[in-house]
Amino acid sequence: MTVEEGSVIVPVAGQHLRGTLLAPEKLIPGFLFVHGWGGNQEEDLDCAEEIARLGCLCFTFDLRGHAGSDARQEEVTRQDGLRDVIAAYDFLAAHPLVDRSAIGVVGVSYGGYLATLLTAERSVQWLGLRVPALYPDREWETPKALLDKKKVRTYRNRFHGPRRDRALTACADFEGHVLIVESEFDAHVPHTAIASYMGAFHHAGSLSHRVIRGADHAMRAPEDRKTYKTLLIHWVDEMVRAARRSSPQRRSADSAG
Repeated sequence: MTVEEGSVIVPVAGQHLRGTLLAPEKLIPGFLFVHGWGGNQEEDLDCAEEIARLGCLCFTFDLRGHAGSDARQEEVTRQDGLRDVIAAYDFLAAHPLVDRSAIGVVGVSYGGYLATLLTAERSVQWLGLRVPALYPDREWETPKALLDKKKVRTYRNRFHGPRRDRALTACADFEGHVLIVESEFDAHVPHTAIASYMGAFHHAGSLSHRVIRGADHAMRAPEDRKTYKTLLIHWVDEMVRAARRSSPQRRSADSAG
């Protein structure tokens, strides 16, 4: 395997050790995880650890207003959420080992909604969406916690064309690979919302749709979470292997940042 090398000096006890540091020339894929509303990064760590074992660099974080992050939850807007995701993406993409042409995003519910919006702002190769939420564009700057839940529910229960709102427009323009995981008994994200997303991804390189039978929105049952984890890991493994076969990575000044 081709490597990059560099001479280093390590100080020890007032003296120095001379050495040579060898690093892989090939950059590695990066995966960003975006949790759902009311959740936190702890929910993503299990899947992130498994994907890291596939040779990827994974980054989980807490959206503002969640866990130990700044800002109160009742104050953050969807614009704030999108800014958070963009900032997290830029942090991951700036890592010297990450191939900027091979970044994936995995989002859950509200995090899935934000992940689709991210694709209109940054380059994303793989998009994994579990029970992605859907919202009308109106009241974009209204705190997320104050949105009229009845209006949101009504919106999700109607099928919408590919350019009905910002999220679906982003999906219509997305050319990467997509995985959508639906819960059979989802009281928050009905099948019509999932169908709207699926109908919007008409330019995607590939679209995989899976339904976890008997699962609710939060997938509280351990067996449902296990099923989801297996689906996600297998999909990521397949996507990353295919990318490595078809497009060998090369280190360049541009991609290294």
